[in-house]
Amino acid sequence: MIAKLNHLVLFSPFGYDKLITKLNPSFIFFKVQCLRTSTLTNHPKVIVNESAQSPNFTPRFSRLAKNEAQHVLFDYLHCTRSFSSMDAEHISKNSPHFLQNLLSKVDTNNTDKQVARSLTKFLRFNPINEFEPFFESLGLSPSQLSVLLPRHLMFLSDDHVMLGNFHVLCNYGILHSKMGKMYKEAKEIFGYDYGILALKLQAYEKLGLSKPTVIKLVSCCPSLLIGGVNCEFVKVLERLKELRFENDWIGGYLSGKSTYNWNRMLDNVIFLDKVGYSEEQMRYLFNTDPALLFEGSGKKVNVLFGRILKLGLKMNEIYSLFIQNPTILSVKCIKNLLQISSLILFLKSS
Repeated sequence: MIAKLNHLVLFSPFGYDKLITKLNPSFIFFKVQCLRTSTLTNHPKVIVNESAQSPNFTPRFSRLAKNEAQHVLFDYLHCTRSFSSMDAEHISKNSPHFLQNLLSKVDTNNTDKQVARSLTKFLRFNPINEFEPFFESLGLSPSQLSVLLPRHLMFLSDDHVMLGNFHVLCNYGILHSKMGKMYKEAKEIFGYDYGILALKLQAYEKLGLSKPTVIKLVSCCPSLLIGGVNCEFVKVLERLKELRFENDWIGGYLSGKSTYNWNRMLDNVIFLDKVGYSEEQMRYLFNTDPALLFEGSGKKVNVLFGRILKLGLKMNEIYSLFIQNPTILSVKCIKNLLQISSLILFLKSS
């Protein structure tokens, strides 16, 4: 069996791709109550798609109208609500869906100046829920807002603790666009008392990580800021140091699109050690294919190990297979072996 697997690893040209059909999620429309009575098709400031017949159809406003809405929202937040100019500018420029809804509240069948005056008048008598454009400007989609908006609050200043922690993250260097994910996955960090969040960020720097690495780390894995310093992460970091990786090496391979299981990463390193990989071999393996460690937190290694066991090999035979073929755990080899083993198991069961 080992000889057959070795032959497959080294020489097999076989492989297949699974066709995956992805269906686009249905479009989300917003139902807006307009204060005007004239029809949309007569509005020069509104762009209407003639094929749109849905009663829930939301019009697309001209760029000039959107620019005016941005200016009006900025003035409202900065001058009326006393936001800093930086916060007001970011929110007004990064909340397009909110601006779309705001424009639908007034008559856009006017000049740009009249649209601006109408919006200013509307905001004077109709205070907005400031959390809506704020969260949208942090990268959250409108569909996510309903479960995240605080109840019984409209003004950001009413939640000064959340706002304070938001500014701590800003001042540390974390991008606004990353904070929506952080709020969604680890809302607790926005509820810390004054000074606590800054100390938690500093605690990771004390592990020997640079500030840019800490920024990337907590942006990808905001749960690291909940509670004390994450013990599993520390163990992974220490194990990588033993393999002579620099402290900031890990930051070069983190992705905001992925989630990480530090315990599984550690288990994979321990597994390779038990199998018989030397530190030099592991270092070479991770340097050559860092995705082996970071992609899915090394889940594919566990899956491959389980598949080989199902093929009938014993533990000592698997260890021997890995030692005889150190590159068997490269990302490309793992992908091919998973495909081949899936086919073999399918044929055995049919």
